[in-house]
Amino acid sequence: MRGTIGVTVFLAVGEAIGRMGLVNREDLPPTSDVLRTLWDMLTVEGFGSDILITTVHWLLGLAVAIVIGVPLGLLLGSVPVLNAAARLAVDFLRPIPSVALIPLAIMVLGTGTEMRVFVMVFASIWPILFNTIYGLSEVDPLAKETARSFGAGRLRIAVTVSLPSAAPFILTGIRLAATIALILEITAELLGGGGAGGIGKVINVATSGFGRMDVVLAATLVAGAIGLLANIALEYVSRRGFAWAHLGAPA
Repeated sequence: MRGTIGVTVFLAVGEAIGRMGLVNREDLPPTSDVLRTLWDMLTVEGFGSDILITTVHWLLGLAVAIVIGVPLGLLLGSVPVLNAAARLAVDFLRPIPSVALIPLAIMVLGTGTEMRVFVMVFASIWPILFNTIYGLSEVDPLAKETARSFGAGRLRIAVTVSLPSAAPFILTGIRLAATIALILEITAELLGGGGAGGIGKVINVATSGFGRMDVVLAATLVAGAIGLLANIALEYVSRRGFAWAHLGAPA
């Protein structure tokens, strides 16, 4: 309820600023104009197909990051020697700004799906990887020793004991990665010229061709709504699927 009130106040402030003339209406249109433009984009201009393109690419990039990050995190978190050997490479790659790689990715991979997935994976794999490793460090040693006493090997312990125990931490990493991947997807569409369409392409055309800030803000609202819905869904999965991990946590 408080979140809904906050969003309403934010939109109302945008409406008031636009109506009072404190800022040029062409630079910051009132909220009502933005919402009217969004309705026209969805019902007349086919903006829904761009939303679908962005969503599909975003989910694909996030899925690839999960498929790579979780097993790699399990491996590095379970084998200290490998973790130590990979630490230098990870510390070197992690601070590199993903946006800075977009021009190089465009030259090598073009402006299509491959480029977008690459930059999304590079940016979003880190929270998944590090949350997986951290989650493994929090696994009860007694549980692993018990499984080992029943003849379970390293792989079986990782899959049947460590992975379920670390799952809440992994899901937290996925929540962070989902937001990062969405940002990079739209940025790649924007800087890549929108070769395969998407929300970023709409923003690119609106700013460079027509100077339509109402279109830019409408597309931005949709991007924010996608990220918000994803976070709500993952939070719901976390609280329903791992309720035991939230015992005692603030509501």
